Amino acid sequence: MKKLMFAIPLALAASFAQADELQAKVEQMMVSSFKANGIASLDRQKQDAIQKACSSLTPLDTETMKRLEAAEFETIQWPSDGNYTGGDWKQGQKIAASGRGLTWTDKSPDNNGGGCYNCHAMDPNEVSEGTIGVSLEGYGKLRGNSEEVVKYTWGKLWNSKAYNACSDMPRNGYGGILTEEQIRHVMAYLFDPASPVNQ
Repeated sequence: MKKLMFAIPLALAASFAQADELQAKVEQMMVSSFKANGIASLDRQKQDAIQKACSSLTPLDTETMKRLEAAEFETIQWPSDGNYTGGDWKQGQKIAASGRGLTWTDKSPDNNGGGCYNCHAMDPNEVSEGTIGVSLEGYGKLRGNSEEVVKYTWGKLWNSKAYNACSDMPRNGYGGILTEEQIRHVMAYLFDPASPVNQ
C-alpha cells in the first residue's frame, strides 16, 4: 500500500510533464502551420494571460478569476462621445446577423460582423439562432435602459472577459472585431424600442 501511495504522485507528475510537452508541441505546430496573409496576422497564435489561464487543465480559483477580470475591465473603451445607444438598429441587425470578417480575404476589419446569432436568440422572428448564450429577445424591454444596464452591455460587448474571465463570448471591441461605431449600432439593436428585438 505504501508503494502505491508513493507511486501515485510520481505518476501524476509524469502525466503533467507529458501534458506540458504535448502543449508545447501543439503550439509549435500551430505557429509553423500558418502564415500571415492580409489582415490575418500571426499574432492570433499567441495566447495572452487570460487565454492561457482559461486554457489551463487546472480550474481557476476565485481570486485569480477576479484579478483577471479586473485587468480585462481596464481595457474597456467607453464611447468617446458618451453616446452608448444612439446607433442605427437596422445596421446593428445586419452586424448581429453577419459572421463575416477577419479572414485573409477581407480588405479591412471595419466591415466585420458580430456573429451574435451563432450563440444568442435576438429577434423573435429569426429562424436561425444559437442557444450557447442566453436569449437576448426583448433585451431592452425587459432590462430597461438604466445607466448601469447600458454600461454593462457596452462593456460586455467590448470585452466579455471583464465580467467572466473564461467567457466563450468574443472580446468584440478589445479584439478588433467590431469598431466603436459598430458596437453602438448593436447597442441600438438591443435597446431601441423600434428594434425587432424589443417587439
